[in-house]
Amino acid sequence: MADAGYTNPVGVHALVFAGDWSEASAAAAVAGAKAAGFDMLELAAFNSGKLDVGMTRRLFAEAGLQPACSLGLSLDADISSADAAVVARGAAELDKALTFAAGIGSRHLCGILYSALAKYPGPPTAEGRANAAAELRKLADKAADLGVRLCLEVVNRYETNLLNTAAQALDFLEVAGHHPNIYVHLDTYHMNIEEPSMEQAVRLCGDRLGYVHIGESHRGYLGSGSVDFGGLFRGLAEIDYQGPITFESFSSAVVSPDLSNNLCVWRNLWSDSADLAAHARGYIDHQWRAARIAAAQGAGR
Repeated sequence: MADAGYTNPVGVHALVFAGDWSEASAAAAVAGAKAAGFDMLELAAFNSGKLDVGMTRRLFAEAGLQPACSLGLSLDADISSADAAVVARGAAELDKALTFAAGIGSRHLCGILYSALAKYPGPPTAEGRANAAAELRKLADKAADLGVRLCLEVVNRYETNLLNTAAQALDFLEVAGHHPNIYVHLDTYHMNIEEPSMEQAVRLCGDRLGYVHIGESHRGYLGSGSVDFGGLFRGLAEIDYQGPITFESFSSAVVSPDLSNNLCVWRNLWSDSADLAAHARGYIDHQWRAARIAAAQGAGR
């Protein structure tokens, strides 16, 4: 049988374990991720200017975990706005998040970096789209110097009006000048709403896919909802994806009230972080290995 091993870092979002990033919560999240067998821990870089870089870097180093950072902008700091003052505030927030990510040793800054995490009242404007592309080109230059990849998360129509599908993301990369340090970030929770095929969306991205979020249709235990994980992993194996695969799940039992409201987490989908994380780690490993074996066998025919 062909070798089905893989070297992708497999991660988990810190919100599986803790709702904030105080030292106690950070330590609990790091310990939880390590105990469940993950290689990477992703944390939300909201209000990154107030986060403790030294403490965060130390905890990751002690645990031997790779850090990743994600972010979503607010409407008053939205680089896809036509208002220059709003765009400037968004650019400043992105710059702070990048500085934090580099400071803790993260090699990925992902999420909704191109607009607000919000339901918009109308479609994007050409001016706003151009503003977002221009700001991200500048940020990508600085990020490249710091060794950080920018990965633009494609999310559903209720969380942005700009990038809802892989095809839209690739079109946006063209507007951004095909910058070599700007990649696509796919998330199965959102793909389940917007994409006709998980496998086709992954294939379409090809080598521009830089980050993947694994989440179930209801944000709970993997395999208990309607997401086509088989198709997703077949696509990843076909393009020989080498980037991070990070589990993301939210429950109001853990997520802080403010962030819970922002993410529309209105119910407790789970309460046992350790069990959820361990299940996710095993599920991802099984799906990824099975897809790689099938791809290797197909190539050997």
